[in-house]
Parts: sequence; structure tokens; C-alpha cells
Amino acid sequence: MSEQKRRRVIAGNWKMYKNQKQTRAFFRAFKPLVAEVTDCDIVVAPPFTDIPAAVKAAKGTTIGISSQDVFWEKEGAFTGQISTGMLVEAGCGYAIIGHSERRQFFGETNETVLKKTKAALAAGLTPIVCIGEMLADREAGNTEKVIEEQLKGSVGALTPEEFSRILIAYEPVWAIGTGRTATPEIAAAVHKFVRQCASSRFSPSHGSALRILYGGSVKPENIKGLMAEEELDGALVGGASLDAKSFASLVKDWPR
Repeated sequence: MSEQKRRRVIAGNWKMYKNQKQTRAFFRAFKPLVAEVTDCDIVVAPPFTDIPAAVKAAKGTTIGISSQDVFWEKEGAFTGQISTGMLVEAGCGYAIIGHSERRQFFGETNETVLKKTKAALAAGLTPIVCIGEMLADREAGNTEKVIEEQLKGSVGALTPEEFSRILIAYEPVWAIGTGRTATPEIAAAVHKFVRQCASSRFSPSHGSALRILYGGSVKPENIKGLMAEEELDGALVGGASLDAKSFASLVKDWPR
């Protein structure tokens, strides 16, 4: 690990949950619970329609707001898509890109992940780029092969400067929404491999500086064990981020 400690990130992905009223209620409850936290970045990714409400509710705090996806063109005849400029205007600072559900249900590919990542960076957004293997990949012993292909085919084509401004989220697809979690040791081993890939493709300093989040059924019950691993720089949280108390405990209750 780098001599300089990487700043942790706890990000919540709400997926297709909550309306604007529920978003405002969440932030009313959540903000006082994390008001004293200064040693990690907190990010919330609500549905597109809730972004303005979330930005307004988070005003005056250090909580960042993220989109759950983005399109690579600035404007045009792309029905249903949202551009980086629209997100920036709405107040977003981050964009989740390449989530396994986008890959599984909506045809996301390594190529589109790269295009979206470059567009997000050009607009000043911080991409949270997701990678991860299916259960069949892990059982066949192909985890590293899949991870390396995903990295090479997407963010591996960034410039070194661009790469230095992204976050990676490792999400073993077999552990998302299933209640199954990669053990801290399994997660740390993959994070270490991702760092090695980044070091090889760019430089050792890029590898050591890269912040890699773990996403896969992160809960208050397992956050301490996961965050005790030096290779894990935070978490991309699904269901446990929907409840203010639960998400606040994830932000606060890990080894400092």
C-alpha cells in the first residue's frame, strides 16, 4: 500500500427505490447522524428524478450526489438518456458507470463503459466504474481473467491523467442482493489484483493511489471485517443504504 493513506469512500446506490418525498426524509434523518464524520467521502446515488431533491437536501454538507448511469453524447436524439451536462447542472459530482445490473439487463459493454467514463471525466464528474465476475466465472477459476478483460477493455484505455481521477468498485455479481458476501480475504485478493493491473498498465504510483470500493451485500454486520482489509478503500452499498441509520453505521462503524 502507498505510504500516503487512501481516503475512504462509502457510496450508497439506491437503484430504483425512493421518490422525492422519501429522499428528503432520508436526508433529514441521515445528516445529523454523520455530521461529525470528516475522514471519508460520503456519496449517495438516487434515481434520476430524485437528484435535485437530494442535492438540495445535502446542501451545506460534504455529502456528494451521484447518478446511477450517464450517456456519452452531450445532446441529441437519444430518447431516455441523460447527458453529463444535465447531471452537472443538477448538482451531481459523481456517476456510477458499468454497474452489473446495467451490464446484465441493459447491454452495457466494456466499450460503452469507456465512452461513458471519458464523457463523465470531461464534464468534471468522478466516475465510479464497476467491475466484477459472475458466479460461473468464480467457480471456473476465471475471476482474474474476467477482471483483467473488463479493465483492459474499458478504463485501461484512459490516459494516465484520466485514470487518476476515477474510482473502481469491485462487485462480485454473485454477492449482489443475494445475501452472500465475499469474505474480506476474497475481496482483498481481488482488490490487490486490480491494483496490480493498474500498476502494470499505468504506473506503480497509479496502482497504489487507486481507490477501490467493494460492492456486494455490504451491511452493518460485515462492514468492520471488510474495512479492516487495507486493500479495501470503501464500499458501494445497495440495500443497506436505503435506511438512514443503517447507512450511517456503515459510514461510521469501521476501523480507523
